[in-house]
Amino acid sequence: MSQYHPEPTINQKNVLGTELASCCFDPITGFYRNGFCHTGMNDMGQHTACAKMTSEFLNFSAKMGNDLITPMPEFNFKGLQPGDFWCICAMRWVEAYEHGVAPPLKLEACHERLLFFVELDTLQEFAI
Repeated sequence: MSQYHPEPTINQKNVLGTELASCCFDPITGFYRNGFCHTGMNDMGQHTACAKMTSEFLNFSAKMGNDLITPMPEFNFKGLQPGDFWCICAMRWVEAYEHGVAPPLKLEACHERLLFFVELDTLQEFAI
């Protein structure tokens, strides 16, 4: 991977306390672009929530300054559509939750660090 974002080398767990599952390989997601919501010291946004995109969330995210819809070929990013899975920032999920547009989550693929921001009971309400 990139010299700026070396992949984590330790085993990482999900919010359920088991081995972190993959989030999505098509489109390839994750801060490290390895299909997992791994996190590490370089991941300031804590891309730890494996979310299934919805129109409501994508529009909300764009309104909040993070357009995930528009393709950016220079970054090999095709843009996301409803139904795609993507590792989103923990605080963006919290903001969406507070605004009533939180996307559903694949808990097995949500990194345990998400629990620093949201209680498991709340996450389970949005489990796929």
